[in-house]
Amino acid sequence: MILLRKMNNETFLLNHNQIEYIESIPESKIVMMNHDYYIVKDKVEEIIQKIAEYNAKVMDISRSLKVVDHRR
Repeated sequence: MILLRKMNNETFLLNHNQIEYIESIPESKIVMMNHDYYIVKDKVEEIIQKIAEYNAKVMDISRSLKVVDHRR
């Protein structure tokens, strides 16, 4: 989930996996797969960067996990 800013500066978390597309109008309009949408202050480039950083964190965490089988 990524942290975004509404037009009134209120912040909220958004499940980026449900984004269908983003328009720049000049604000960013994020259209979800269910066709709901959010108008946010964050620029498209910032949103893309937040998604990339979040995905990188998730990938890094999964790489650092190690499965150990203690059964004998």
